[in-house]
Amino acid sequence: MEFKISKDLIQQLEQLIKKNDDTQLGILLNDLHHADIAEILDELDFDEATYIFKVLDSEKTAEILLELEDDLRENILSRLSPKEIAEELDELETNDAADIIAELSQVRKEEVISELQDVEHAKDIVELLRYDEDTAGGIMHKELVKVNENWNVLTCVKEMRIQAENISRVHSIYVVDDEDRLKGRLSLKDLLTTSTKTPIRDIYISKLNYVKVDTDDVEVARIMQKYDLEAIPVVDELGRLVGRVTIDDIVDVIKDEADKDYQLAAGISQDVEADDSILELTKARLPWLVLALLGGFITVRVLGLFEGAMVLHGNLFFFTPLIAAMAGNVGVQSSAIIVQGLANDTLSGSLFNRLIKEVSLSLLNGVILAIILFLGSHFLLNVEFIIGIIVTIALISVIIIASLIGTFIPLLLDKFGIDPALATGPFITTSNDICGILIYFSIAKLILGF
Repeated sequence: MEFKISKDLIQQLEQLIKKNDDTQLGILLNDLHHADIAEILDELDFDEATYIFKVLDSEKTAEILLELEDDLRENILSRLSPKEIAEELDELETNDAADIIAELSQVRKEEVISELQDVEHAKDIVELLRYDEDTAGGIMHKELVKVNENWNVLTCVKEMRIQAENISRVHSIYVVDDEDRLKGRLSLKDLLTTSTKTPIRDIYISKLNYVKVDTDDVEVARIMQKYDLEAIPVVDELGRLVGRVTIDDIVDVIKDEADKDYQLAAGISQDVEADDSILELTKARLPWLVLALLGGFITVRVLGLFEGAMVLHGNLFFFTPLIAAMAGNVGVQSSAIIVQGLANDTLSGSLFNRLIKEVSLSLLNGVILAIILFLGSHFLLNVEFIIGIIVTIALISVIIIASLIGTFIPLLLDKFGIDPALATGPFITTSNDICGILIYFSIAKLILGF
């Protein structure tokens, strides 16, 4: 059953904190999952959250740190000594510890690292800090099980038992040579059903997927999704096994990428959250709002080119919002499909075939919508027959052009290394609005001759 925070629980905790009743606080919280405790701490003020954090043992609080909101974690860490932070990090796997240390100032980093008790753990953390956070090296774990191809099965099992003590989950057994170069993986079934004297080189599986330390984290996620992997080994420039990326790390990557794409699609240029400061939120939103405003100026200018139509055929302007809205909607639909295909690596065929398909689809949709619009404008709005014809022709034309723009722009952005999700936001909407209005009045001018 999912844990739910109640008002009574928060009040009870606040009373225990006021009484400094550490014993009851421990009894109340120790049996809860660390993610649930993190959720509780987010509901308390900084002083209360810090108090509870210091009451619980480091084995529990280390996991809680990873679940806290950024602001609260930063505040709690600022109130802990370097030694206290090091005690928390000693309980975490290397990549999680590295993520937390990366949030500290350079001076604080050095102080915390010097307080780490496990020298090997400290070395692994320092190594991870050298990698870019958006690469396989930046998200990998150093903890893994590896065996030498020259060992026999008996030696292999003994070494695996020693290595597995420091690992929460064993996804795979990797095989390396004397230089630590990755050779393959070992099947647990083969290990259990083979003679103890058999060399590992005779039974390991050489075919396996791996990534390099500088592989982009989104590409790692794509590979793991494609081959349905729970973990994937990471090698350095010399092919040496240096770590592994697990599925829980990839879930975080996918979530972060989805959040970023969603914000881009909404016209937010930076990674922000609802609780960020007004200044940060303004900096993230304002650039695209300025772009939309400039697009509005251009639209006004385009309408000004057809000022004569306002005098002679005022009814044309009643359909302007409809044409602009349809252009924007069709463009966003088309670009969203292409962006999704690029993200999932499911686009196939040539660009020409893709454009032909979009034209066919938009032509069919345009004709259906145009018929509905013509009948509605004629029988419900009593619009002149010729105006109805102009609007329906313009609608079909706008839908076709908007779908082509929505298809071509994300492909072009992707080719130049720009996130194609940008094409599902105000950029595509604004450009299609302008094109839609221009096409609409150009067709009207051609037919009516104003």
